[in-house]
This record gives sequence, C-alpha cells and structure tokens, in this order.
Amino acid sequence: MSTLQQTYPLSYWEREVFFKDIDVIIIGSGIVGLSAALSLKEKAPKLKVVVLERGSLPIGASTRNAGFACFGSMTELLDDLESRPEQEVWGLVERRWQGLARLRKRIGDEVMRYEEVGGFELFRPGEEAAFEKCLENRQVFNQRLKEITGHPEVFKAEDRQINNFGFKGVKHLIENQVEGVIHTGKMMEALLKKSREAGIQLFNGVGVETLELNEPGVRLKTEQGWSINAQQVLVATNGFAATMLPELAVKPARNQVIITHPLQGLPFRGGFHYDRGYIYFREIDGRVLLGGGRHLDLNGESTTDFGETDLIQEHLLRLLNEVILPGRSVSIDQTWSGIMGVGQEKAPILKRLNEGVVVAVRLGGMGVAIGSLVGEEAAEMVIGGESDV
Repeated sequence: MSTLQQTYPLSYWEREVFFKDIDVIIIGSGIVGLSAALSLKEKAPKLKVVVLERGSLPIGASTRNAGFACFGSMTELLDDLESRPEQEVWGLVERRWQGLARLRKRIGDEVMRYEEVGGFELFRPGEEAAFEKCLENRQVFNQRLKEITGHPEVFKAEDRQINNFGFKGVKHLIENQVEGVIHTGKMMEALLKKSREAGIQLFNGVGVETLELNEPGVRLKTEQGWSINAQQVLVATNGFAATMLPELAVKPARNQVIITHPLQGLPFRGGFHYDRGYIYFREIDGRVLLGGGRHLDLNGESTTDFGETDLIQEHLLRLLNEVILPGRSVSIDQTWSGIMGVGQEKAPILKRLNEGVVVAVRLGGMGVAIGSLVGEEAAEMVIGGESDV
C-alpha cells in the first residue's frame, strides 16, 4: 500500500497552517477548477481558496487532450441539431467561443502556443451524403457563426488541399477557418503558475471521498482519512464527478491517443476531424497526434480507468498508415488516454446542489473551449449563492 493510500491524521501544524479557516475548496485542478480559483481571487482577493487534486497532475482530461481550440465540426453540429433545439446548439457554440476568448486573454497566445491555423473535416468514399448535407447547410451555419465570431465565412469546401496534405482515400475537405490549436501542457503550466502567484493553495495527491453539510459550511472526508471544513465547495472533477456525487447526470468517457516519433516534412498543419468529431489528429512538434475512437465501443470506453484497447489502437493505426501518412514509415512514441465527462445533454452541468456545494462538470470533450467560461461562472455562483446558470 502506498503512503497516499494509507489513512493517517493531520498534525496540529498541518491543520493550523494549511486547512484552517478555508473559504472555498475546489476539488479538481483542471481548466475549470483553476479558472474558477483565479476568478474567485480576482473577485475577492482576501478569500482563502484551496484546490485539492487527487492525481499528481490534473490527470483527467486537462493535461491529456489533443490541444484543439475548436467549437464543433459541421457533422458534429448537424448531429447535435437532429436531437437538440437550434437555440440550444448555437447557444452552446457561442459559449465555447466565449470560453476560448477568456482562455486566450488569461494565458496569452504566445505562452500556450495558440495558432489559428484552421481545422479540416475529412470525408472518405461512401460519405458523400454527409458531405452534401454539410454543403446544403453551409450558408446557414456561416451566417450563425458570423454573428458569434465576426468571421464572414467560417466553413468552406477545400478539396484542393487533399493532395497537398498527402491524404489517401479522402474525397472531400471542409475547412473551419477560425479553428486553432494550442500546447496543452504549456496552457496548464501557465494556469498552475498563475494560481500559485495569486496565493491559491494547491495540494496534489488528496482525493475527496465524501461531502456533507456541516453548519456552517461543508465537511470533506479525504482518502487519507482527513476531515477538512470549508465555507463553500466547488466540485470540478468532470468525468470523475459521479464517483463522489452519483446523482449527477454525467458519466466518464475515455479517449485514447497516440503520438508518433518526429517525422521529416509533414505536409499538413492544423486540426483535423473525422466521423462526427470522434476521430481527430494534428501536427505537433513535427509529430502526428491522433486520438479518439470511443464510438467503436461506447460502453467499454465509459470508464474512469486509464488504458488502451486493441480495438481502438488498431483502428487509429490503420487510419494513420492508410489515410493520413500512406506509404510512410511511421513509429509510435507514446500512447495515453484521458477521461472526459459526457451525458445525454451536451451543455455543462453548472448548478448549486445545496447551500454549501456547487458543481461544474460535464464539459463534453470541449474543456479547452468552454472550461474557462464555466470556471468563471462557477466562481460567480460560489460567491453569489445563485442557482443554475
């Protein structure tokens, strides 16, 4: 049994210095948690804000995503419109765009290596109907997105790039001209640095097992057996939230990722989407990062366990070798997985559960885009005692 799994009491010194008179405890040090913490300190600098993180790093999705600064491909949005009202779908797109703006303002484009290099959606043989449906809706989509982004033509057909990119078996491309990419690690490094500079206390390796109202405030029980009190608690653990609060309509969704060793002369840049956004890839540091595929086994990938499966790894490798880099000798450097939070509803869960607990979870795979905004709104809810946003 590791030290962090053992139960042991806090010392008098530890309790007096680190865990006394806490105003707000935030559970989860990902994009939402740290954005909320920073927003709280900006709004009320005297608050004692403590962030508890179960992992050595904010391990769920914030440091394990592909670094896409996107708000949804055309097929993904069309898929959403089949089951959700238009106002809801476009309202969520606008919130993602606003969230990206907040993230860029807080971190800075240069620091997190943000580049608006465009994004492309691939259509292969047999997918003509999906492509034609995108063309039919392009004018309406562009008008909607012009109102949100200010760009006159966000989506456009760009088949001429297929040969330039070197893809095989790709019939059509649709470009999103305002999509960008970031360096996920640099983004989270900057958020952690800003949090420490703001006087926010961050503790890793501290998992929270239970929450209970304890007048006044909330009592937390940790995996170490510690009992910690705070006036307010914000749960920002996304896909892991239901393990602590099973009543929440959020479930985990694992995404598997591979990255190649550096390659000479990669013919493409930007972010690429395929199959309603379930598959994605990009260039980073001369490598190809490729991930997704959970739609091949939705039940199996609804897990909080990290790891890879043969089914999805083999599918990703076939796409890499047959479509993305045909005829190239490619070797894989690393594989990993991340855990997102999803549900039947695409919108995040942002609400007050009771007088002491606020939750901000279910980012739906769009944490990079919407996480900063959700964190800011959660901070307002914590301070103002408001109900659902």
